[in-house]
Amino acid sequence: MVDRVVVGLSGGVDSSVAALLLKRQGYEVIGLFMRNWEDDAECPAKQDFLDVLAVAEVIGIEVEAVNFAKEYKERVFSYFLSEYQAGRTPNPDVLCNSEIKFKAFLEHALSLGASKIATGHYARVAEHHGEYSLLKAQDSAKDQSYFLYRLNQAQLSKTLFPLGELLKPEVREIARAANLPTHAKKDSTGICFIGERDFREFLSRYLPKQPGEMETPDGRCVGQHEGLMYYTLGQRQGLGIGGQGEPWFVAGKDMQRNVLVVVQGHEHPLLLKDTLVAQDLNWIAGHAPEITPPYAAKTRYRQQDAACHITQLANDQLALKFDTAQWAVTPGQSVVMYEGDTCLGGGVIE
Repeated sequence: MVDRVVVGLSGGVDSSVAALLLKRQGYEVIGLFMRNWEDDAECPAKQDFLDVLAVAEVIGIEVEAVNFAKEYKERVFSYFLSEYQAGRTPNPDVLCNSEIKFKAFLEHALSLGASKIATGHYARVAEHHGEYSLLKAQDSAKDQSYFLYRLNQAQLSKTLFPLGELLKPEVREIARAANLPTHAKKDSTGICFIGERDFREFLSRYLPKQPGEMETPDGRCVGQHEGLMYYTLGQRQGLGIGGQGEPWFVAGKDMQRNVLVVVQGHEHPLLLKDTLVAQDLNWIAGHAPEITPPYAAKTRYRQQDAACHITQLANDQLALKFDTAQWAVTPGQSVVMYEGDTCLGGGVIE
């Protein structure tokens, strides 16, 4: 029997090519379009679905649309809001992968008789003696293993990443040569429910403004903020602080006093940290790594791996020390650990 694979089709070039490659490899491919947000008309889901249908027609596969908006709201968006309300900066893409794409979507695909699911993520899966590893993609500029660090053995064992060995220009060329209508479509940025729109305006629909003062570390008031939840560590844009000298950056939040702490200069000491503590850990192998080896970690997606050592690992808490100080380590974001090309897992920064 031919293996049935359900591919998550988003309407972009990456998932389109993932489906095409699997079809060429002889799998029975079914496309699945997920609708995760329906609170307003700004999310471009309608056009994306039309693109999915056009791609499916060219490839010659069936497509099903499924609505996970309820699960998304309960498992991802409620967490997103509560984290911002607490003054942290969450990463909903990480949670969307673990809770929707590789949980709700996976369960639905298995109910359709699939043996595997596939997505257009840039990452790789390796299997050795029954243990699965998550590896970085060959295209280091597009690697998305950071967003996938919460996956487990069961999920990886059922997952294919057809683009893991390809470079982005190769993916575009495959799509163009196959006359896929998405071959030149611009990559989407941001998460669906925010998209390209103004972030602060969107958040203010759910979390009302709570104005307060912007202060320097020595307590000097230099401006007004609209609400601590609208700002993140390291933020430079949208502060509205005039004057001479170096640009201003967000360096901290005093939740009790409703004060936003700001500093001048990209290399201000308050923006640099060589240690962090993380909780809510997930280890892809199913167990924590050894404390002794030197590792690398990143505290945000668009960041080079930074050499580090584990200084504490107990009670679902991880402490790391970096060889060099890291810029704007942000509570609520994820720290993801690597050993070479292997993504070990990580946790949420305290």
